[in-house]
Amino acid sequence: MARCVVTGGAGFIGSHLVERLLADEHEVTVLDDFSTGQRGNLDAVLGHPGLKIVSGSITDQLVLANALQGTEFVYHLAAAVGVKLVADDPVRTIETNIYPTDWLLKLALQGGQRVFLASTSEVYGKNSKEVWNEDDDLHFGPTSRPRWAYGCSKAIDEFLALAYHRKSQLPVVIGRFFNVVGPRQVGNYGMVIPRFVDQALAGGPVVVYDDGSQVRCYAHVQEVVDCVVSLMKTDAAVGRIFNIGSDQPASVIELARAVIDRVDPEVRIEHIPYSQAYGEDFEDIQRRVPDVRRLGATIGRTPSMPLGEILEDIVAWKRSGKA
Repeated sequence: MARCVVTGGAGFIGSHLVERLLADEHEVTVLDDFSTGQRGNLDAVLGHPGLKIVSGSITDQLVLANALQGTEFVYHLAAAVGVKLVADDPVRTIETNIYPTDWLLKLALQGGQRVFLASTSEVYGKNSKEVWNEDDDLHFGPTSRPRWAYGCSKAIDEFLALAYHRKSQLPVVIGRFFNVVGPRQVGNYGMVIPRFVDQALAGGPVVVYDDGSQVRCYAHVQEVVDCVVSLMKTDAAVGRIFNIGSDQPASVIELARAVIDRVDPEVRIEHIPYSQAYGEDFEDIQRRVPDVRRLGATIGRTPSMPLGEILEDIVAWKRSGKA
């Protein structure tokens, strides 16, 4: 049994991770300010003797220090996330993602904790390679485009974490998430699958930005959590970066059709320009496919659930009324 902290533990990925850690008989402290996470995400484990919930922000240094005290593992998932949130408030994105991470790493160095830092495929920017591996260059757009603030801020987090590892041997593992999806994810901040499912269940239209030719890979949250937990148990993962996601690509228009097929084939698709959704200064990435060989070689598996099975799980959850 270990004592763990999950920042952002009431969020989509965080709540699934909390459930997994408690099932593994660890003690878990959740630190969340519930600005994007929801208390209801933790309903299944409320009252668990191993769970402690701290309502507070990672930007509060005293709250963060108290949460980490006496723990052994830190899973740092709290961040300003979602394309829409980043586009609407880049200042919040930068301040939430960089300064608290630096403070958390300092605290972990003092307390001797092993740290998992949740990063993102956004750090690759608009790298034009067909498949991205962990040592590829980062290609950000101009600073006049708020779109790039999130990826850039998470790249700074990675630089900080690796610097602490190299200088002071801080045991840190970095995971770059690629389109993690599943029950409890909401579409409020630009996440495409819950938005499509909600629109289809409401009778449509399913709204696709641009022509829908953008390519993404989707990984079920349970498989992603399994990978995170395994990486934190693996000494060979320390000081390294891992792509965490599926490597099976699908276009956004294919995704929209797959959702409609499972909800109501009569629902129509509507296309709108990016400018209508996110403003005139928005830029997107056409293709985002991870190389997951490093992950597979290190823990012996990668996320592999087929997209159809993932969608069926999400649609069933939405129809259950728990959303």
